[in-house]
Amino acid sequence: MHTASQIHDVFVIYWSNGVCIFRANNKITAISEAQLRPFLALETLDLSNNNVVEIKSGSFPALPLKNLFLNNNRLSSLEPGCFTNLSSTLQVLRLNRNRLSNIGPKIFTLPHLQHLELSRNRIRRVDGLTFQHLPSLRSLKIQRNSLNRLMDGCFWGLSNMEVLQLDYNNLTEVSKGWLYGLLSLQQLHLSHNTISKIKSDAWEPCPKLSELNLSSNHLSRLDESGFANLGVLDRLDVGNNRVSFIADGAFRGLSNLQMLDLQNNEISWTIEDMNGPFSALDKLKKLFLQRNQIRSVTKKSFSGLDALQHLDLSNNAIMSIQANAFSQMKNLQELRLNTSSLLCDCQLKWLPIWVAEQTFLYCINASCAHPQMLQGRSVFAVRQEEFVCEDFPKPQITVQPETQSALKGANVTFVCSAASSSDSPMTFAWKKDNEVLNDAEIHNQAHLRVQGGAGGETEVTEYTTTLQLRNVEFSSEGRYQCVISNHFGSSYSTKARLTVHMLPSFTKTPMDLSIRAGATARLECAAVGHPSPQIAWQKDGGTDFPAARERRMHVMPEDDVFFIVDVKTEDIGVYSCTAQNTAGAISANATLTVLETPSFLRPLMDRTVAKGETAVLQCIAGGSPPPKLNWTKDDSPLVVTERHFFAAANQLLIIVDAAEADAGKYTCEMSNTLGTERGNVRLTVVPNPNCDSGAQGVVGVGIGAGAGSDDDGWTTVGIVIIAVVCCVVGTSLVWVVIIYHTRRRNEDCSVTNTDETNLPADIPSYLSSQGTLADRQDGYIPSESGSSHQYMTSSISGFYLQPKEMIGLCHLDTGSEVDMEVAIDPLLCHYQGPIGSLLQRDNMYLTDPTEVFTGLQNSLATLLLFSYKNLFKSPNWRPQDLHPGFTPLSVTQNGITLHENPYTAPDAESDHKEFNDSSSEQSNSVYEQPFDNTRTDSTSQCLSST
Repeated sequence: MHTASQIHDVFVIYWSNGVCIFRANNKITAISEAQLRPFLALETLDLSNNNVVEIKSGSFPALPLKNLFLNNNRLSSLEPGCFTNLSSTLQVLRLNRNRLSNIGPKIFTLPHLQHLELSRNRIRRVDGLTFQHLPSLRSLKIQRNSLNRLMDGCFWGLSNMEVLQLDYNNLTEVSKGWLYGLLSLQQLHLSHNTISKIKSDAWEPCPKLSELNLSSNHLSRLDESGFANLGVLDRLDVGNNRVSFIADGAFRGLSNLQMLDLQNNEISWTIEDMNGPFSALDKLKKLFLQRNQIRSVTKKSFSGLDALQHLDLSNNAIMSIQANAFSQMKNLQELRLNTSSLLCDCQLKWLPIWVAEQTFLYCINASCAHPQMLQGRSVFAVRQEEFVCEDFPKPQITVQPETQSALKGANVTFVCSAASSSDSPMTFAWKKDNEVLNDAEIHNQAHLRVQGGAGGETEVTEYTTTLQLRNVEFSSEGRYQCVISNHFGSSYSTKARLTVHMLPSFTKTPMDLSIRAGATARLECAAVGHPSPQIAWQKDGGTDFPAARERRMHVMPEDDVFFIVDVKTEDIGVYSCTAQNTAGAISANATLTVLETPSFLRPLMDRTVAKGETAVLQCIAGGSPPPKLNWTKDDSPLVVTERHFFAAANQLLIIVDAAEADAGKYTCEMSNTLGTERGNVRLTVVPNPNCDSGAQGVVGVGIGAGAGSDDDGWTTVGIVIIAVVCCVVGTSLVWVVIIYHTRRRNEDCSVTNTDETNLPADIPSYLSSQGTLADRQDGYIPSESGSSHQYMTSSISGFYLQPKEMIGLCHLDTGSEVDMEVAIDPLLCHYQGPIGSLLQRDNMYLTDPTEVFTGLQNSLATLLLFSYKNLFKSPNWRPQDLHPGFTPLSVTQNGITLHENPYTAPDAESDHKEFNDSSSEQSNSVYEQPFDNTRTDSTSQCLSST
């Protein structure tokens, strides 16, 4: 045995021009730095075929060594830094046929190394960053190891490497993780591994790859875009695999491919049934398809291969070739075909003629297998008239499977039938998305039928195959196809699509939401189904969203959230989320409630009324939920008498026949779940001037109601006393009758538990936030005797009721325009909208039905109807229905009588003309039931003053 110390004495065989080479094939076991130091010009050192076991750190001196060969030693260990002294010059390092099993990242710190060979070692795994210190490496060979794991980034740093050979290992898949960093790689050899899968985007790190060898692996399918990002690939070898499925678009992106080797696979169905599987390879020149069990070639098998020059179909038992199957390949120079299984019928007669026109007859060896009379004869020796179609031994599809839709969990059946004149055994198969269903539930049956023809009747065998799919899932969706084959070939049915639906079901449902005004409302809604359902929103059964019009609505499809920002009361409603797909639709509702603290919609105003008049105290409340109202007087509970009435959910406090005791401070307290608000109204009751001045005289009411008083004599006094007594008695009877009829009519909808109430003219034109009412009404109080009552006003907007021809009741003069103008509420007018002409002279005030209450011309019912819509809801009724004797009063000299017919709608545009003509204006009284299910009846009135 020799040591490294003997190198100088024994093994030097060549020394010239600064180059020293050592002969290999010795028994050197160690390398000594001291013995190598004298060779200062050494460039190549070959220590192959020795017994070197390890290389320690510092084994090599600082020599100008460029090539180091250590093949076929017994190396099992390389210490980190063992090649450090050679890092400035070493370019080629060969470590083949050793016993290396582990290579660490600090072993190869050789910035100038260009070629590294590690073949035939025992390396099983390459960790990340193992070769990061080899920036100049151009080729790496790790063939015939036991590699089964390449970790992510294991070749990082080899950005200039052009050739990577990993043949004859145990790699199982290709992924971009271990290819990361190979930006300049041009050749990748992966043959003779066990690769069965190519991951998506695996080739992305290798944009310059021009040659890829995947032969002799375990690939069974080529998926769509399996070779994406290989735009410069020139040669692709996938031969000797198990490929039986090529997806549509599998070769998409290989625009520069010129050679494709698919020999010795199982792609017969791809060639026979697919429509242009190679159509993306418009620059392909060579295609190798030997030994692929191809039995038929169709005219669409090679569509798109316009540049193809060499096609090898040898060693395939081809039985049929459709007409013009090769004619589209205009540049075809060589066609290799050898088969003895051809069906020489009328459909093959084109082949000898076409081949004779080409130059590759010597490459084709084709003979007939059917009919019997032509068996064994070359197709080029058969006369044209001998190519006849007397039967159809190859199966022919007679019943195609049909496209279907089904709900998830249902059972589905596909049926396919074919007929053949041959008694050759038949095989059946079903494919889903071009892949064979191996474990499918298939039922097959056959029966004979007689088929007539010009030459007589023949027996034909009809075969039916049924595919049963039970409890279908979404994964069952796809295109199903039956394949029926016998010795003479295969027939492929059309592809029937199965679509599986599932009714939508909610994964998130909107919840009822109560939120303060001004905040953001968030409604969630999500659903699953198949196909994926579409989500739509509705508000109150429609698509009118106030928030959408004001651009306050936002829908976030990705988050399944529906937002309304800065919510307002008009956003209150029921929101419906609908999920719909082709299987059906479902919906879920959520109620949005906008909460507002109680507030006064208009300022509270003090009231002053004359004694005996009707006082109306108003407290127009706003808030959500609608606040509850409570009235107190002088900070004490309000004592309610038969003269006190409440209307519009307690927003109006009506005091009939006001007395001095009614004067004081009234407090309106409104409260809901968000808080309480209070406001004060002071009611002042002043003496009635007419009562004070008329103690000795009485003013009549109505037509002929003015009886004069005689201060001279007892006769006049007696008459007055008698008249007063009669009037009191008659009035009492009238009121009894009125109360009786009123209670009967208002049993189901009374404002209070008291009798019919008549409201004065200063009731505001809105009472709630429910809407507006457009029509006005005239109020009146009928009497049993047919007499009518009148509303009388004062300059302080008070009202009191006076029966017609009633003697001894005080009233106010209403002939002053000043009094009328005082009754007009400018705030109310401004709130409701345009007012138009509010005042007319000659003591007559006309109004448009859409305007606000403007004074004396509108009666109590008119005021009620100017409140928001839905406040009063009841069928229209006419005063004549209850009191046939009712007739409106006419205009008097010193007073005003409103001629309002409650049966016809007012004409706002003709108000002035009607006034000038002194004609009576017709109006239609409409009653609507208030939201609190109470109602204040209106009565038609005639008003006059003296």
